[in-house]
Amino acid sequence: MLRRDLFVFADAERPRFPNVAMTKTPDAPPITLVAVDDDPLTLDLIKAALTQEGVEILTSSDAETGLNLILRRRPKIAILDLVMPKLSGMQVLERVVEIDASIDVILLTGHYSTDSAVEAIQKGACDYLTKPISIEKLRERIGSLIADARKRQRAVQLERELVEAVQFEGIVGQSPLMLEVFARIRRIAPHFRTVLVTGSTGTGKELVARALHRLSPTPSGPFVVCNCAAVVETLFESELFGYVKGAFTGATQDKIGMFEYAHGGTLLLDEIGEMPLATQTKLLRVLQDQEIQRVGSPVARKVDVRVVAATHRDLAAEVAEKKFREALYYRLCMIEIRLPRLADRKEDLPLLERYFLERFSAQYNKPLARLTHRAQVILGRYSWPGNVRELENVLGHACMMVDGDAVDVRDLPERFQAAVPKGAGEDSELITLEEVQRHHALRVLERVGGNKVQAAEILGVSRATLYRLLAENEAQASE
Repeated sequence: MLRRDLFVFADAERPRFPNVAMTKTPDAPPITLVAVDDDPLTLDLIKAALTQEGVEILTSSDAETGLNLILRRRPKIAILDLVMPKLSGMQVLERVVEIDASIDVILLTGHYSTDSAVEAIQKGACDYLTKPISIEKLRERIGSLIADARKRQRAVQLERELVEAVQFEGIVGQSPLMLEVFARIRRIAPHFRTVLVTGSTGTGKELVARALHRLSPTPSGPFVVCNCAAVVETLFESELFGYVKGAFTGATQDKIGMFEYAHGGTLLLDEIGEMPLATQTKLLRVLQDQEIQRVGSPVARKVDVRVVAATHRDLAAEVAEKKFREALYYRLCMIEIRLPRLADRKEDLPLLERYFLERFSAQYNKPLARLTHRAQVILGRYSWPGNVRELENVLGHACMMVDGDAVDVRDLPERFQAAVPKGAGEDSELITLEEVQRHHALRVLERVGGNKVQAAEILGVSRATLYRLLAENEAQASE
């Protein structure tokens, strides 16, 4: 027998999820929903009311078992009874939000109070429903959450496809600055003998060098990297050009240098600004004549090597200060590719985030689907002095720390957690009511996956008011 005192039934002929697009794409995984209530009949009613193709419904009549089920299966939606033995629904909510903020939690109660409703929303619940529950309202609410989850699934898939589409020889970007870089690489690669690649540390100079090599007429030849900053000054010549047996103490046999090793391919001279002046002079002759002499040998050897020189330094200023050979600089800068800072191409940030999430997801064997909205906001506000390499390291840290399928602020390094707006925690300093409203609006918006219509409904304000709160928050953040 169905306990009709627990539910309010609407027209029996209405579809299970009215007014909600529930089309399941062929490759989309099922949406998992977990319901926890100490009344087994309520669970049976929820399961009967919400059963739908493409939705997996799991139930538990024990709060602790239900919490473990949620933490193990990581559902998209959890329905919790507020009053249960051992653990209350509020305690389960706190634990779920702490572990995985991407789970949409709905609390059910037979004893409504405004204080508990506000507390539930503030602690991360996306809705708070009273018993007897309207079946129509429950179906509509769950249907909306499932539709949002499907949208997020499709958005993630589209992001993945977009990242694949905008990659150029392993470099991710679609901003005008990066499209210009890609165009220069295409034009230069078939013809270059020497190229200078400049840009701040972490902008991807080695990736550009590899792209030039792959698109050159000799992509099957070796690609050799010499980190000039790591070579001892007295060993530069022998490292680059090699030496013969007996050339100096310890030279017990002939050794080829990097130029000979790169014969028929490409040599990257990374951080060339660190190269000693004496070696710069010898390098210039090699670039002009395409001949090298091993240390201790009078014999010149022909080499066919394309050279990419990379630096984060301003070589023109180095020339003016007599720290870099003028002739070598002009030889190298005949063709220059200048890489922009990440701060100058922020429109590429979401693509790079998706790219690194996919990479670390595979590396750590974790099903990482997305960054939460607030994590994206925090990363978007950061200036990225270390550029793409810093972003890679930050997301590598976050993907290692995350326990769930969504990377949140708490998974980021501490310097990013410190950037969370004041008032977001219990120990925050006293702030104005308007600031509380703005921060709470952002939290609710995050909980509903960025759906502003839904967020406005939960907050009980008009969309215009929500837009005003968000605009004020952006204005405050930019100050």
